[in-house]
Amino acid sequence: MHYNFDEIIDRKNTSSVKFDFRDKLFKKEDVVPMWVADMDFKTPPFIIDALRRRLEHEILGYTYISPSVFESIASWNYLRHNWPTRPEWISFSPGIVPAVNLLVLAFTQPGDKVIVQPPVYFPFFGAVENHGRELVYNPLIYHNGKYEMDFSDLESKMDGKTRMLILCSPHNPTGNVWSPDVLRKIGEMCLAHDVLLVSDEIHSDLVYRGNRHIPAAAVSKEIAANTITCMAPSKTFNLAGLSTSYLVIPDEKLKIIYEKKLDQIHVGAGNIFGFVAMEAAYTHGSDWLNQLMEYLGGNVLLLSEFTRKHIPQIRVINPEATYMVWLDCTGLNMTPAELNGFMINKAGLGLSDGPLFGKQGEGFQRINIGCPRSVLHEALLKLQAAITKYL
Repeated sequence: MHYNFDEIIDRKNTSSVKFDFRDKLFKKEDVVPMWVADMDFKTPPFIIDALRRRLEHEILGYTYISPSVFESIASWNYLRHNWPTRPEWISFSPGIVPAVNLLVLAFTQPGDKVIVQPPVYFPFFGAVENHGRELVYNPLIYHNGKYEMDFSDLESKMDGKTRMLILCSPHNPTGNVWSPDVLRKIGEMCLAHDVLLVSDEIHSDLVYRGNRHIPAAAVSKEIAANTITCMAPSKTFNLAGLSTSYLVIPDEKLKIIYEKKLDQIHVGAGNIFGFVAMEAAYTHGSDWLNQLMEYLGGNVLLLSEFTRKHIPQIRVINPEATYMVWLDCTGLNMTPAELNGFMINKAGLGLSDGPLFGKQGEGFQRINIGCPRSVLHEALLKLQAAITKYL
């Protein structure tokens, strides 16, 4: 079946965060919204059909996760990532951000240190600081349009009070897919210093041709026993509104600790439609995802070639994964505040402001290219026109 990703769907007045929060976030409504990480494509029809079938049974009472859901997750991870995930390793979470918060609460104490690697997905910061833990930065090294790990700095940050490293893999916002060697080095460093590795792998399915995502826990049995992997179908299949994700925890003792914390605050029940959608996605989603990645690859090509030819002041950090793309705008010679204001008020674009992702994001913006190509082209023309007119 051929899927149409060129179709433009009006999302206004649907309680869409991306579209209906524009006035609140950008102080104006007439911006092209390309910020929050959901796509402007229809949720796949095999998922919608599964939800409709469930609605035909007109009782929506308390439910539990069917074993078939866990089996679909295990099959998907083996099919897409060659990772033999066992169903008994899997635990529910109402979302990746809630999961990271729960893990910080479950495995660290107030005053403990937790390492993050900016520029990085900014809810990590709050997951640490909001619970009285000490946030420790291990910044990535930006060199010649690429980001690399600073292993020397990382190891220096692992002292007797460091209890956790939150890894973003693939990395948001830089789009890096970490190599097996990098993952092994991180995993072994965490083992050596008794630091729990929490790996956010929500973008793991969204990998472009020529790259391959390796789950951190797939590197070795020893690393797997010290790793908690956070995954979800939400970015892959546009299901963020269903608040359904899961954790893969091979070590039984760690899994018991996590599930105890989940039970303490009573957020482990999930919802009927999230489970139905997840199972349908992981059972029937391969062909749709393959077509999606081809389309997104075309969007990356458009973004890269257009900026190179018409907006050379902006450098696209070539993504190896995800539809969130990191833009180096330092060539515009603006302060962070000037840059954000320019994008909103002059170019009419609602992007994610770089400093949200840490100090290392100053001079950068993040753009969501999970949209019909015509929308992306329109946005690029608006940016080109604004630069020509005002700079």
